Amino acid sequence: MISQIDAPAASSEPGWSQALYTGAAGIALAHIEAARAGIADWATVYRWVTAMVREPVSADPRTCGLHQGAPAVAFVLRSAGQPAYATAVDQLDVHVAAIIRHRLDCAHARMDAGRRPALAEYDLIRGLTGLGVYLLYGRVEEDLLRDVLAYLVRLTRSITCDGVSLPGWWSHHGPEDRPSPSWPGGHANLGVAHGIAGPLALLSSAVRRGVIVDGQIDAVERICAWLDDWKMGSGTAAWWPGTISAGEYRTGTLTYSRAQRPSWCYGTPGLARAQQLAGLALEDPARQQVAEQAMAGCLADPCQLAQLRDASLCHGWGGLGLIAVRMAADSVESEVFVRRDVARRIAARLTVTTPASSPALLDGRAGVQLAHHAVTTGRPPRIDWDASLLLSG
Repeated sequence: MISQIDAPAASSEPGWSQALYTGAAGIALAHIEAARAGIADWATVYRWVTAMVREPVSADPRTCGLHQGAPAVAFVLRSAGQPAYATAVDQLDVHVAAIIRHRLDCAHARMDAGRRPALAEYDLIRGLTGLGVYLLYGRVEEDLLRDVLAYLVRLTRSITCDGVSLPGWWSHHGPEDRPSPSWPGGHANLGVAHGIAGPLALLSSAVRRGVIVDGQIDAVERICAWLDDWKMGSGTAAWWPGTISAGEYRTGTLTYSRAQRPSWCYGTPGLARAQQLAGLALEDPARQQVAEQAMAGCLADPCQLAQLRDASLCHGWGGLGLIAVRMAADSVESEVFVRRDVARRIAARLTVTTPASSPALLDGRAGVQLAHHAVTTGRPPRIDWDASLLLSG
């Protein structure tokens, strides 16, 4: 059961109302999933939608991505599937398209100049991958979606900087997406939220839905080959780093030796799901098996699980549980993920872990409740709200 989260009268945090991952937009999305599943009422959805649009919706291309402004609001309203929102969605789509075209022009100009990208150019949360999610799952402007996919294909091609060949997504910033003396030479980000696993999941999901541009299959294979190069261990002991520094890239050696926190954003679960989707898109059962074995090992590894400190979708038990349900639905050996003891353990953690102070989707109660419902029922979400996490496939 998903309990009602009361809509506040206001929030002093700038942009909170139109924030998908941390604000009212995401909480509205959670209640839409609950209403569509028949375990909540549409009156609560309406209150949260009202909170979401209490201020003029932003269409600033410098700040709007799937997380914020017109794309976030349109994603939520389209997910509701209510005729009353159709006109608003049509109006928002005009602004979303303009945002995407502006962002594509800037990205190609950056590439033409031979500069390395900021994470916000291409990532899921703020960048073109997230905007592509809206187009793909909303079935909006397929030609524009193809332009986004073509950009991501170009992003996967190597670039040369100071005589060194780097992957095209190598950022000149640190993981916080700003220059940092701790990250001389920048880094390669592997995560779903801010790294190359996000484009991998989107490119693969588009293949599975029949939207394919020139070079897209090659791009998926390039990313997978790069992840293969940095995979540590094998079978159920396999894991991937979340970031690669310039020094690690130069020597080919990581500076740490164990799997990090098993989170959606950077850990084994998110990276395994992206590669499972790639295996399905490529019709490559061997690659799919590698991803599924890594996830099965993660679920059974006390060292990885001990690093989880909260119940959130982003970096806690909620993300782990939701990914397990999604991977089980696409796995030929689903019993690995849905064994009763595994489901009970995750559900218990979602229940007893200290409740989040935030009501939000990504790091708060709304997301935890949705994950708990998926884990206890063993069923993926009904409205693919977790496309916003690139999990739905």
